[in-house]
Amino acid sequence: MAAATVPAMPDAEDVRRIALSLPDTTEKVAWSMPTFRVAGKMFATLPEDETSIAVRCPKEERDELALAEPEKFWIAGHEAQFAWVRVRLAALEDEAELRDILADSWRQAAPPRLLEAHPRLGLPSAD
Repeated sequence: MAAATVPAMPDAEDVRRIALSLPDTTEKVAWSMPTFRVAGKMFATLPEDETSIAVRCPKEERDELALAEPEKFWIAGHEAQFAWVRVRLAALEDEAELRDILADSWRQAAPPRLLEAHPRLGLPSAD
């Protein structure tokens, strides 16, 4: 029986490729790091050494995530008052999990017209 190939952990290039594939998304450098925006509203950043991302997350969910999976999610001190959470790329299971996280953050920032135009965005693909 052939050994199953282990999917490579997502990296900064995967973040960039997936984020920019979401509708109306642009990349802009701010605070000396890449940020990703939908219709001008930020939904993801690639901080510092690009081993993690920061994404939008309602505070209640964020706190639960950080408690349930501290190896994957944490709250940066300077972001504690905002509805953002950090995600360690190395702790993600695969690219699909990264896509789900980015799409969820995108939905929180996207204007209603884009949400209406892309109702299935972030749902599992049918392929």
